[in-house]
Amino acid sequence: MLGIALAGCGYNNVPTLEEKAKAAWSEVQNQYQRRADLIPNLVETVKGYAAQEREVLTAVVEARAKASQVKVDASTINDPAKFKEYQDAQNQLTGALGRLLVTVERYPELKSNQNFLALQSQLEGTENRVAVARRDYIQAVQAFNTEIRTFPGVIWAKLFWGAKPMETFTATAGAERPPAVKF
Repeated sequence: MLGIALAGCGYNNVPTLEEKAKAAWSEVQNQYQRRADLIPNLVETVKGYAAQEREVLTAVVEARAKASQVKVDASTINDPAKFKEYQDAQNQLTGALGRLLVTVERYPELKSNQNFLALQSQLEGTENRVAVARRDYIQAVQAFNTEIRTFPGVIWAKLFWGAKPMETFTATAGAERPPAVKF
């Protein structure tokens, strides 16, 4: 009977709101951890595709430059060394173009471009999740702090729970600047 009377008076509100605020803080930490785990992996994926595509394009440019440096005239077909040099340069260009064609056929749009867009989307989504988790925590702390400072919660908080106001979220110094993404 006493338990029902106490519950009806808001006796359980203090620990209930305290646990809700703690859970909200855990969600903030969860989103921080998600961000810490996800973003470096996405950045490395983008870097990997960009490097692979850069490598193929660089090989094509170098092979093209080398092929265009070999001078060809009528005497070339009579000079085995010049003819071999010309053929080697052309074969190198053919090989580089073949690798480029395979890359383009497999990925009509360059993968690094898609990965950059995915990274951008994930960055935005992650920061939104963190912001929502922080907002939920702030609201939970506000409800708890209001409960322990207003009647009748103040009675239960001081007499039975020894509750103290919880800290609200405060941004760290420099948080007003966006994080730097390095490639």
